[in-house]
Amino acid sequence: MTFEEAATVPQSAILALQGFRGKRPIQPGERVLINGAGGNVGPFAVQIAKSFGAEVTGVDRTGKLDMLRSIGADHVIDFTREDFTRSGQRYDRILDLVARRSMFDCKRALRPKGVYVLQGASTARLLEGAVLGPLISMSTSTTMRVMWWWKPFKKEDVLVLKELIADGSVAPVIDRRYPLSEVPAALEYLREGNSRGKIVITM
Repeated sequence: MTFEEAATVPQSAILALQGFRGKRPIQPGERVLINGAGGNVGPFAVQIAKSFGAEVTGVDRTGKLDMLRSIGADHVIDFTREDFTRSGQRYDRILDLVARRSMFDCKRALRPKGVYVLQGASTARLLEGAVLGPLISMSTSTTMRVMWWWKPFKKEDVLVLKELIADGSVAPVIDRRYPLSEVPAALEYLREGNSRGKIVITM
């Protein structure tokens, strides 16, 4: 890997991997939906889920769908045209990286005993999920949880990613590269939500 490629892995790829672990880790054959699949964490999540044998649906805006198909997504949904929580499709697992829909909405898209993991959201939405998730989980057969990032560089996760990258199952998707002097422009591009994969600052 180049230094630029390697720089994308320690946060985003580890977050994606940890989103599929926990007490009920991802299993081969599961139907997995990744909401916000075209951003920073999403492309890693798509590839990691595929490496575990899942059928993957990626949700994002129009301009990112071709990229998602190119990295292995089996299905794509344009959230500007379709609400996945009302499509009638059901999934074994939802990894929510943007929290555009409430937990109650997302529960509609889960199969019985499905798992919903909220990973990327505003502080208010994360706190809401931390309260509602356990309540929904206790009253239904689904698991609804917020993933708090306690172990960002857990050795076992780094080793799993090392193997997935080495055998070609996972490859970083870099949208743009900015020199250090243009960090404000890079952050503005990131804020707009149009990045297709990672943004890298070159030294």
